[in-house]
Amino acid sequence: MRGRMFSCGLDAAMNVIGGKWKALILWALHAEPRRFGELRRDLDGISEKMLIQQLREMECDGVVHREVFHQVPPKVEYSLTPLGQSLNAALLPLGLWGDEHLAAIEDKKKQQAAA
Repeated sequence: MRGRMFSCGLDAAMNVIGGKWKALILWALHAEPRRFGELRRDLDGISEKMLIQQLREMECDGVVHREVFHQVPPKVEYSLTPLGQSLNAALLPLGLWGDEHLAAIEDKKKQQAAA
């Protein structure tokens, strides 16, 4: 019998949202379904290749749903699954903490860069 894949719930959650972009993609999808181009514009600095990769991983993890509309021109929308919505709700306190401490975090990063 194999052991557990994750050591704890935080380990499992971080596996789903790990990296720079996944939490930001979740947040971009929180209000409504979005097309690929809209997500790319909203996520400043992400490459097309990285966005495709992250969306595919999130779809495999069951937090993002990809819907293809068979029309001309083709249309694809991404939305959060119920699992993705619950994960986004769990990230809300983390975002609020970041908002509250943003200035102090930026100051520390500037000090480190200057040193």
